[in-house]
Amino acid sequence: MVQDISPSKLKNEYVDCFPKDGDKVFMFNKDGKVLLGEKDGRIVFTDVSDIKEGKCIYLFAIDDDRFFLSFCDGDYNKEGFEYYTVREVRDKFSEISQKEIYAVFTAFHLWRWYADNKYCGRCKGELKPGEKERSLVCPDCNNIIYPRINPAVIVGVTKGDCILLTRYRRGYGHNALVAGFTEIGETLEETVKREVKEETGVEVTNIRYYKSQPWGMAQDMLVGYFCDAVGDGKINMDENELKFAEWVKREDIELQPNNLSLTNEMMRMFKEGNE
Repeated sequence: MVQDISPSKLKNEYVDCFPKDGDKVFMFNKDGKVLLGEKDGRIVFTDVSDIKEGKCIYLFAIDDDRFFLSFCDGDYNKEGFEYYTVREVRDKFSEISQKEIYAVFTAFHLWRWYADNKYCGRCKGELKPGEKERSLVCPDCNNIIYPRINPAVIVGVTKGDCILLTRYRRGYGHNALVAGFTEIGETLEETVKREVKEETGVEVTNIRYYKSQPWGMAQDMLVGYFCDAVGDGKINMDENELKFAEWVKREDIELQPNNLSLTNEMMRMFKEGNE
């Protein structure tokens, strides 16, 4: 999965510091596209020498590489570099630059949070970065804002030697599993039951945790579960959400084109008979 970068390690604790020579600097435009280069098929980041104006803030480190976010407005032109959406980064570099993709996903998550939180929702004051932790602080009313993380479930619904595969009505076009966001006052297990029922009409039981995954593309924390269908598992698909929902045998499962997602790992585990 995207976060599986061992022996490298993400160091996400906040440090109030300035960039120095050799540090990497993410530059996102107003549309959320990131400026990147390419060398020998791998991602090349902009660095501190590219900061011409404005300010930046420390994001995280991976091993000895420190990453910052530039707050410069507008597009920045650099020879050999171009702006990519996060999805384009995923599709173009997934086979050879997983550590770098993880950095892009995590940086995008934080860029989106900073971009969406410029003013205090309580008093309209201009928010300032906290000095001791990853936060935004209103100097007028002392309101503190922390990074947004959206909990969501990925559900592998099984029935004997079959798993329930879906495809979304819009957006990602490859095979997927039932997925959805946790609502207020709801446990993750309750989310599993509700989302499967709403999207496919199938009742489930024996819900069991598999694994979790940070998914910076959508500011999500994905939590994977397997569960069993109740009865015959008759499908009544929500056509507003899905364009495909079918029971598929292990040997017939068509996996996604890369190994970055929790969804694909769960499908592969079932296909290989490990669940």
